[in-house]
Amino acid sequence: MSMPLRPGDQARLGRYELIGRLGEGGMGTVFLGRGPDGRLVAIKMVRTELVHDAEFRGRFRSEVNRAKQVPSFSTAEVLDADPDHEPPYLVVEYVDGPSLAAEIKDNGPLSDTALHSVAVGIATALTAIHGAGVIHRDLKPGNVLFARGGIKVIDFGIARAFEATSQHTRTDQMVGTVAYMAPERFDPADGRPVTAAADIFAWGAVVAYAATGRTPFAAESAPATAMRILTQPPDLSGLPESVRYAVERSLAKDPVERPGARELLDLLLAGGKAQPLTVTTRPLSGTAPPVSTAARPASGTVYPSGGIVPPADVLPASAPRRRSGKLVLAALAVALLAATGVVAARYLPRGSSASADPSLAPSAAAHSAAPSAAATLTAAERLAAIKGGRHRTLIHLAEDDRDLALDTHYTEVTAGDGTGAKSEFALIPLGVDYMIRTLRDPSDPREYCLGVKILKDGDARLVGADCENSEATVFSLLRTEGNKTDDKNRPTFWIYNETYGYVQWDSAGKYLYVQEVGDAPPVSTYSFVDRGPLPSPSPS
Repeated sequence: MSMPLRPGDQARLGRYELIGRLGEGGMGTVFLGRGPDGRLVAIKMVRTELVHDAEFRGRFRSEVNRAKQVPSFSTAEVLDADPDHEPPYLVVEYVDGPSLAAEIKDNGPLSDTALHSVAVGIATALTAIHGAGVIHRDLKPGNVLFARGGIKVIDFGIARAFEATSQHTRTDQMVGTVAYMAPERFDPADGRPVTAAADIFAWGAVVAYAATGRTPFAAESAPATAMRILTQPPDLSGLPESVRYAVERSLAKDPVERPGARELLDLLLAGGKAQPLTVTTRPLSGTAPPVSTAARPASGTVYPSGGIVPPADVLPASAPRRRSGKLVLAALAVALLAATGVVAARYLPRGSSASADPSLAPSAAAHSAAPSAAATLTAAERLAAIKGGRHRTLIHLAEDDRDLALDTHYTEVTAGDGTGAKSEFALIPLGVDYMIRTLRDPSDPREYCLGVKILKDGDARLVGADCENSEATVFSLLRTEGNKTDDKNRPTFWIYNETYGYVQWDSAGKYLYVQEVGDAPPVSTYSFVDRGPLPSPSPS
């Protein structure tokens, strides 16, 4: 339900008429608006103190571009944004329904059936969000809304723009609600990036709250709650068996021990009956030796020989985890069917069961089959292996049918014919971002990645640089508008650096440069050509 506008509130933002207030928070004010077509929308107007911050606007633009790639099932669709408006704003689908926080406050904890549907719905939303390279960062009951036919997760994809603007966000003002924040978020000084695993922790805390009406680390103050998150096991008393195992795993202190969003779906659709196992993560054939989850290195760990073993839970949600694409789609379809029962199930009388509708039951066949280890990799599996840092790749310039190359002395990157080691690269995952390592000279003890160099005339060029995590060497892969593909039907991406802009190809001058673009999308798009597994790390 919206509240009236206050004196001094604007009547319009861009093309949108403002007709009421929906809420206010640390990021800004949310208005109920009406678009030119008469559709009701929710409009988040950014805080006034951030209006003149160029760094914030750049990050806001980047995060909005990411958020637009998120499929709209179980999430509120991102419809529009104007980072250059005074003030900047974001337009999303308006969901006319109560939040999970309001529902629990008014009616108490959910019944087992409704709880399971909510858990599946949020996990489905996280699968979509993480698959688009986005981390929510502020998942909490207030950001889970009941809608017709299911639930909608809102406010994803822009928290990073606020959190990363250091002059406006002090260490005691991190974006997020303490009770749902993962342990690693309280100690950013240790150098670990926030990954998708932080959202998985929040999922566990939200589901526990929905089941019991209290958070699993509840204490008398925010600092005391943070201390319990860091040092104490969760209080899961009263949690139904159907979700207990998944919640326990999600609330692990170490992010690498938490499941990914898709694995959560598997656990929930299997009835939550899985038992803890000692799991060994086995990379694809020809890559690094098996790594025990207990000894798994930190995200983006680079071995002396150049092999990279990323945590499974920071891989894109599109990574199939050694299952066939058909099984993945079947599991997601079952998840969506299960999630559609959430509203009806919530309002059943306490203690009653949902009607036995076979269309909402998880399919045993979806969990009994498994592809053979020798199965040929699908296109999605190859892309996941490249983005996970396990396979070599060519970086194909789709518009000119050429491939990036770093030739001699690690100077400017050029576009060539895709032959030789100079054209091969490996991605190093850093949460949802990447460093791009050249494989041109495996005998060189130093490692070189792609980086941005500012020339004397102010132009920015793509060059070879030391593989150090810096603003010049970290890039995002943004899926192109309309999910376009190249001539071989491979997905295409924009390569984007948050500080300097998009990687572009000058076809006349035959060089690559980096530049922010205006309202029009960047002209250069890139696809990734699988060149097989990376060599295993050499014995120490």
